[in-house]
Amino acid sequence: MVKGYIFDYGGTLDTAGCHWGKVLWHAYQAHRIPITESQFREAYVHAERMLGANPIIKPDFTFHKTLDTKLRIEMEYLMTSNYWNVQESKFVKLHNDILNTVYKRVQDVTLQSRNVIKVLNLRYPMVLVSNFYGNIGMVLKEFGLDPFFHRIIESAVVGIRKPDPRIFSLGVKALNLKPEEVVVVGDSFYKDIIPAQKAGCHAIWFKGEGWTDEQYDETIPDRVITDIAQLLN
Repeated sequence: MVKGYIFDYGGTLDTAGCHWGKVLWHAYQAHRIPITESQFREAYVHAERMLGANPIIKPDFTFHKTLDTKLRIEMEYLMTSNYWNVQESKFVKLHNDILNTVYKRVQDVTLQSRNVIKVLNLRYPMVLVSNFYGNIGMVLKEFGLDPFFHRIIESAVVGIRKPDPRIFSLGVKALNLKPEEVVVVGDSFYKDIIPAQKAGCHAIWFKGEGWTDEQYDETIPDRVITDIAQLLN
């Protein structure tokens, strides 16, 4: 019997199962940045590595400021790699346009997520387990999600990153439950579903647009959903 939930954040509660790389790539396309997807992926990976290796994101950064920073690193990389050449004034405009487009989408998605989380929280204690930059607490407050989580287990704070199953074990411990009494909900098959099951938990895969076209065995998760509201059914 399920007695508690562990939720992933990025890609699960903020983009409806869509990988963040795809969210940003679609925004670049919508604003007609003249680069290839391969060039974008290179910039995306560069930014993720830079943010992961350096304390650029501060604990008090909102998600808006985090996204602003991430986009600037990506777009500057595209410029310095000679993949994209544009005057500074247009660079600033396109940066702000993409920032506003993506942030609005995140606001809309997290509002829907909040409505579902609020209902679930009436019956179940919940913990958040996320690979993030050390500011997830601020981000949850920004979107009104903070009241619903009993505890936050953040990779930058605990020193363990998904797909290490131990980070989910910390979530189970925070719930004061047995692993088999806990359901993990996440968008990443590799970082959420497999390690959650290795930790002894049940796992629900929030299936959206992935970073690659790799196909996964959908019989492995306990359940597959394509809309967070399906958790209420």
